Amino acid sequence: MKKLIFTLMMCAGAFLVSTTNAQAQNYKTALGMRIDAGDGSTGVGFNAKHFFSRNGAIDGNLVFFDGGVVGLGAEFQYNDRIAGAKGLDWYIGVGPNFLFGKHDTAVQLRPVAGLDFKVPGAPIDFAFDWRPMFTLNQGTEFTAARFGISLRYAF
Repeated sequence: MKKLIFTLMMCAGAFLVSTTNAQAQNYKTALGMRIDAGDGSTGVGFNAKHFFSRNGAIDGNLVFFDGGVVGLGAEFQYNDRIAGAKGLDWYIGVGPNFLFGKHDTAVQLRPVAGLDFKVPGAPIDFAFDWRPMFTLNQGTEFTAARFGISLRYAF
């Protein structure tokens, strides 16, 4: 199942890369790893971000947590430059997230706010964001203390 989900995400990413034309952002697509940490379990997994316009991007994650829990999510992000800071953008966004466990699935809404830094002259991109989560199907729970760190290869 994990291989199937990963393969589907990579195919979707390849499709987006081949069918869109972004302009003037620091990079068009970035692939790498994500750490999702804070209150609760820490997860590590894959991350992909693709710009379909200067300010609009889709950021997708496949993250593995303790206990066999797998997180699959994506969010639309609005990105904009920080004046005077070459390679540095701020962003806000929102999107769905699903946590698949051995016996249940959690449906979440995840807003995000963060900073994205593409190292000038190098294909390296870092992102740090605040990623609170609203769990919708298990009694509507809000967890504020969740954060993400991404390290990606940008092209």
